[in-house]
Formats: sequence, structure tokens, C-alpha cells
Amino acid sequence: MDRLDRLEAGREVVAAKDAKGMSWQQLADTLERSLVWTTSALLGQQPLDAEQAQKIGGVLGLDDETVAALSAPPVRGEAALDPTEPVTYRLQEALQVYGSALHELIREEFGDGIMSAIDFSLEFEREPDPKGDRVKLTWSGKFLPYKVW
Repeated sequence: MDRLDRLEAGREVVAAKDAKGMSWQQLADTLERSLVWTTSALLGQQPLDAEQAQKIGGVLGLDDETVAALSAPPVRGEAALDPTEPVTYRLQEALQVYGSALHELIREEFGDGIMSAIDFSLEFEREPDPKGDRVKLTWSGKFLPYKVW
């Protein structure tokens, strides 16, 4: 039998989290990490060390195979993404609509370069609004100028 991979372990985490009625914030508190990073890590897209995997395994009652898989290398990019999932699709749509504008604004403010997705943080919060609550995402990435050689 093949070992579980990180994405499969992530599905086990979601099932155990839901079965125990836990929140992602409770799991983030267990790891003493941010909400967004922890959620991404437990879904298989950020690195977890063996100690972190054991902590989560203990809280969620995961089996040894799943705990071991949680500390395997992360899976990122297209393999971890379902482009048909509505939230993912809408985020892609927003980048398609505003990506060129953001590129121009970054270039104008900082120069020729990019916003890092490695030296990066992402905050998520619910923003009350009388017309319906809003999803507030705050992206913060280090500016990396293009190298000239």
C-alpha cells in the first residue's frame, strides 16, 4: 500500500477537524502560527516539522500514517488547486481583472519587480457590513526588484 501524500493527509485533517467540531483557529493556536498559514499547512501546502505534525495528530486523533504524511514535503501549485472550486475561481477572476493594474501600481511605486509569495503573509477576516458581511484579505509580500546583470 502506498503512503499517504500531503494532500491526502490534508483531507484526513479536514475530516477529523469537522468530526471533532474544531475550528482552523483552534488548530492555528495549537501550532502557535497564523490562521491562514496553518490552514494552508494542514491542507498540505506549507512545511510542517515532525513536532508540529505530532501536535496536530494528538489534537485530532490522527493515525500514525497520517501524522507521518503531514511532515512530508508540501505540495504547491496546480496539483493542490481545484480551479473549478467557486472561491478559487473568483480569486483567479479578481486577479485576471485587477492583475495588470496591480502590476502597474507596483511598478510605479517600487520600480521594476514583483511581490514575493515566499516572503509573504496573508490575513483573513470577516468585515461586518450592513449590506452583507464582507471577506477581507490583506496580502503582504516583500518587493523583489528584477536583477540587472
